[in-house]
Amino acid sequence: MNQISLNLVPERRIWSVSEITSRITGLLESEFGDVWLEGEVSNYTASQPGHLYFTLKDARAQIRCICFRDCARRLKFRPEPGMHMLVRGALSVFEPRGEYQLQVSYIEPVGSGALQAAFEQLNAKLAAEGLFDEARKKTIPVLPRRIGLVTSPTGAAVNDILRVLERRFPNVSLLIFPVRVQGEGAAAEIVAAIRHFNKVRGVDVIILARGGGSLEDLWTFNEEIVARAIASGEIPLITGIGHETDFTIADFAGDLRAPTPSAAAEIVVQRREEFELHIRRLGQQIQERMRYRIAILQGRLHELRGRRAFRRPLEILRGGEQRLDVLQSEMVDSFRARLRVSQRRLAASQIRLLGFDLRQRAGLLRARIMSLAGEMAASLERITARRRRTLSKLQLRLAALDLRVWLSRHRRRLESATDALQSVAARGLVARRRQFEALEIRLQERSPLGLLGRGYAIAYDSAGKILRSPDQVAAGDEIAVRLARGQVDARVLQKKIIGP
Repeated sequence: MNQISLNLVPERRIWSVSEITSRITGLLESEFGDVWLEGEVSNYTASQPGHLYFTLKDARAQIRCICFRDCARRLKFRPEPGMHMLVRGALSVFEPRGEYQLQVSYIEPVGSGALQAAFEQLNAKLAAEGLFDEARKKTIPVLPRRIGLVTSPTGAAVNDILRVLERRFPNVSLLIFPVRVQGEGAAAEIVAAIRHFNKVRGVDVIILARGGGSLEDLWTFNEEIVARAIASGEIPLITGIGHETDFTIADFAGDLRAPTPSAAAEIVVQRREEFELHIRRLGQQIQERMRYRIAILQGRLHELRGRRAFRRPLEILRGGEQRLDVLQSEMVDSFRARLRVSQRRLAASQIRLLGFDLRQRAGLLRARIMSLAGEMAASLERITARRRRTLSKLQLRLAALDLRVWLSRHRRRLESATDALQSVAARGLVARRRQFEALEIRLQERSPLGLLGRGYAIAYDSAGKILRSPDQVAAGDEIAVRLARGQVDARVLQKKIIGP
């Protein structure tokens, strides 16, 4: 009978970590290649390249999510911790860590649209930066000579603005910069138009206009680049976007918001009749102020006419001429009196000079000079003798002082050498003491007495030789055992060899 051998043990297959991870990745991507998840955002971070990392969780579980840069750029808003969101993506495995994650391709806030969330986020960001502050709003000119219009040339807004300007003030100049107001690239065109007008400076005011539409249709005017271009411009800008209930980020960044494009045209240009009425009112105010000013000046003129200087000017001039004559006469009399006094003083001085003997005065001065010269010579001799005596004393003191200085200098040198010798001797003594202590420690470490102190003993035979092997003695021989604190005499009773 043929025997049939059955192998009931299954064949064992050993997987590598990379193989099993790759297999799991393939299963997840094939089974969950397109899934929608709803949950709460936590652990949100944005990397330097622009990738978004966050965790989507519910009450019992959580899953890691990643939104790559190319997808994150298309998002109108950014996830925030605690935000409830609906995401779409594909499950995959991050093989270096062995973690599964959701590669997100679409994000939508739950409860409000993505565009509304993006609008609120950008509005809060720019408001925090101060782009909407009233202090930075520019004044709209009363009657601009040229108006710059940024809008679509085919839309209804441009026709409404043209009709209003034609009706109100047909002489105004209008420059239109045609742009797209909806779709991809529209925001860049609007930014280019605003920058063009601010660079050329050919207009006094800018109108940014568009007809009505949904939030998606008006989204171009909610772009951050449009808001920053409006805020950075130096020419005043009026926005007329959508209907009265429509609000955009551009409305907040502009200098003045009009509810509609037609209202923007009405704001920027007054009606001709209203402007002419305003001019007439200003003319009347000027006339009234001029009449008032003329009346005040006439009153002052009448007051000046009533004064004496204007009534009898010739008498005042003649009186001044008479006072001038009197002053001239008084001045001449004063000069003459002072001249007579000076002449009398000169005559008296001449008389004194005639009675003055110059020779006698010179002889007296010569005798006095000779006397003073003799006194000065005697004083000089006394001073010279005194200086010589003082110099001799100083020389003697200086010689004694030099000897003392020499002795003091050599004494200091001797003391310094003595101190240095003592210091060298002290250092040498310390070094020798340390060397002696080190040698003493080494001697103690290598001394057999140190070993004996730890419980060892040294055996000697009867001849005084150290025993290192049992073969050196026989049974009955007398030996001496040296201990740490003495010696013990013993007799060999038995020999035993230990070890090889």
